[in-house]
Amino acid sequence: RMCPLGWLGVASLCLGTLWAVPAQERRKAEKPKADLTLYENLDLDNYDLTLDNYGEILDLSNYEDLYDYGDLAPKIEVGTLAPRPRDPKTLPDLGETTAGTPKLQSPSGAGPVPPAPIPGQGLPSCLLCLCLGTSVYCDDADLEHIPALPPDTAYLYARFNRIGAVRAGDFSGLEKLKRIDLSSNSISWADADAFRLLPSLQELLLPENRLTALPELPRSIVRLDARLNRIPSAGLRPEAFRDLKQLQFLHLSDNQLDFIPVPLPESLRSLHLQNNNIQTMHEDTFCDSQDHGQIRRALEDIRLDGNPINLSLFPNAFFCLPRLPTGRF
Repeated sequence: RMCPLGWLGVASLCLGTLWAVPAQERRKAEKPKADLTLYENLDLDNYDLTLDNYGEILDLSNYEDLYDYGDLAPKIEVGTLAPRPRDPKTLPDLGETTAGTPKLQSPSGAGPVPPAPIPGQGLPSCLLCLCLGTSVYCDDADLEHIPALPPDTAYLYARFNRIGAVRAGDFSGLEKLKRIDLSSNSISWADADAFRLLPSLQELLLPENRLTALPELPRSIVRLDARLNRIPSAGLRPEAFRDLKQLQFLHLSDNQLDFIPVPLPESLRSLHLQNNNIQTMHEDTFCDSQDHGQIRRALEDIRLDGNPINLSLFPNAFFCLPRLPTGRF
């Protein structure tokens, strides 16, 4: 016979086992609920930011104003560029197989699929640079040529590189291109048609290069900046700016010009020619000498300082201007 204390021990053990089972089930049921509380604060319904609408959310059209390197250009390190790919000559031959990796067969079974061609000089810009929406950023990317650009490119920034020339086909077919910034390169030559056939081009920035001649410009151009080059007057086509009816900013300071390029369009607002070799001007340079009632209100900013010209010798050249040019009188 089992003593009463033995019966009590057996009864306690059975009751403990029965109580433990519901407790385990309750913990299993509560655990997923606790984990779900971690995601209650995340709004995943509106997480739809992609590269297609990145340019709409962030206004990158004023990139030049936001990142005006100025005199600090040699110290700036652009850290947002994509890593440069290795030399294509050193890439492995995609047509060869490695151990344990069979060649892919075409669906028809005719043989192995040939490897995709590896581009040479024309690597796509989005492998060499940073592409965001319709803007391509190639600053300080050690480029020697203009890269192949996406067809919808509207803004190109390729400053602080080693580009030596601009060829006629570099921007072929880019009908949406509005701004080209090639500041601080080594450009000594630009083909005559390198920019002329771009129907939407409004801003062409070429300061701090080695140009000795200006290429032909499209009639849509609003701003031309070719400061700090080596352009003589012979490097400008005769009446190069006459038909540019939308041109507002013409900056050719720090070149080798020996006369003011005329005629200048009525749309012009700012003319910078300081630090050239201009020694004389004609009475019709800015105003029509036959129309003494003319008022040229748009042209308010004329810089001729740093030239050997004495502006006081040409008083009849300024009667139509809202203010006198800056220079030596």
